[in-house]
Amino acid sequence: MGAKEEILAKLAQVEEEAQVAGGAEGIKKLHAQGKLTASERIALFCDKGTFTEVSALAQHQCYDFDMERNRPLGDGVVTGWGRVNGRLVYLYAQDPTVFGGSTGHVHIAKVCNVAELALKAKCPFVGFVDSAGARIQEGSGTYLHLFYHHVKASGIIPQISAILGNCAGGGSYSPALTDFVFMVDGVSNMFITGPKVVKEVTGEEISMENLGGAGPNSQISGNCDFVAKDERECIEMVKKLLSFLPQSYLEKPPIVDSGDDPERKDDELFNIVPENPRASFNVLELIGRVVDNGDFFEVKAGFARNMVTGFARIGGYPVGIVANQPRHLAGSLDCDASDKAARFYRVCDCFNVPIVCVVDVPGYLPGVQEEHRGIIRHGAKMLYGYSEATVPKITLIVRKAYGGAYAAMGAKGMGADLVIAWPSSEIAVMGPEGAIAVLYRKEVEAAEDKQRVIAEKTQEFREKFTTPYYAASKMMVEMVINPRDTRVCLFRALRGLWNKKEEMLPRKHGNIPL
Repeated sequence: MGAKEEILAKLAQVEEEAQVAGGAEGIKKLHAQGKLTASERIALFCDKGTFTEVSALAQHQCYDFDMERNRPLGDGVVTGWGRVNGRLVYLYAQDPTVFGGSTGHVHIAKVCNVAELALKAKCPFVGFVDSAGARIQEGSGTYLHLFYHHVKASGIIPQISAILGNCAGGGSYSPALTDFVFMVDGVSNMFITGPKVVKEVTGEEISMENLGGAGPNSQISGNCDFVAKDERECIEMVKKLLSFLPQSYLEKPPIVDSGDDPERKDDELFNIVPENPRASFNVLELIGRVVDNGDFFEVKAGFARNMVTGFARIGGYPVGIVANQPRHLAGSLDCDASDKAARFYRVCDCFNVPIVCVVDVPGYLPGVQEEHRGIIRHGAKMLYGYSEATVPKITLIVRKAYGGAYAAMGAKGMGADLVIAWPSSEIAVMGPEGAIAVLYRKEVEAAEDKQRVIAEKTQEFREKFTTPYYAASKMMVEMVINPRDTRVCLFRALRGLWNKKEEMLPRKHGNIPL
């Protein structure tokens, strides 16, 4: 063998070693758990043959605790870039077969390197997280540079975290600083302190799944945006999310020919909303009939279920939908719903996704608990997030639009570009019953037949002051439409507003009521 052949043979050997850094036995154990390797995850995510790996030969530089005896190539993370449905994406995938995927300084330096490249190239940055946390042998500070990069890139490029195993300790703040978090049911865990520490400090006993599994993170804390049944579905869901987003804030999200007629009308749409204003209905059914092919990609589906958020297309145009869900708490706004909607308003605005609000809101949820939790502060986040957004903003009122809660759902005075109302909608400071109790209190008290007076005054107030025609006369509503034309009107509004440009006043940044 000649010198050049020896050089190339050495390279091939090193490359092969880097591919199985955790060893064949480690890969076998991982597969036995039903999990994929880092390379297998990347292969499923990227278009075939497009992934380019960088820093594959990096090794940790720790020489304490006998660490110098084990310096696997790659240091437990695969980094690089590839194409996803033809579009360039930068990514990293942690390798749990190498030190449990724990993060040392070189490990994080590799991740930060591709994060910086993603920012320079103005491309999305995706992380496949599967890590035991910071590598204790290397001391503190391993995650800090990654946190800094997440904040630096926030609002410039989409950042997505898919937790495909453990995400513990301070490392859990990395996904929290990204735009979207995915988890796998029964596999993913994310928490600051694990069950053992919790028991030691508080005496509470709890399993890893009940403490930091996909369930509690998606339904109770709201840390997780999407839950998948397995890794393959999770990876496909990440790819679907990317299809609604641009490469960076400098671009608009892609318009796609869905094959669904944008001028399609629906005579059954009006029947979804009951005549009785106190009766509930499923707003997801309404959304499904309006959007392209009934395809609605819901975000935070298990959290604050009185508020619905998610992505869809209408006539090919991507939209972010924010809707009240009458099936839960009558669609009223509480602290969690306010946080959920405010966050979604802001992420849509970051990445030029038009906002469509579907309104049926009776008000903010009353009660001592909500007041003490800070509903004023949380509700203000919605007001701030909506007003701050400069993307096209369209509001569709399908039933109730009452008080300050309606303001948070996209009232004209809050900066909505177009407010559309169904003829059955009611727009008022409060419901007619509440208004009568205030306006005609003395008259009702003096009447012999109190119920008759209340009924008459309620009907009079409803017909005179709450109709969409009254709101339209004051230019609080631009269009009162036949519900069957909802999709057509939304499509034409999106087409007309697609090139909207609005500049904010000069400032360092606003001060959202966090």
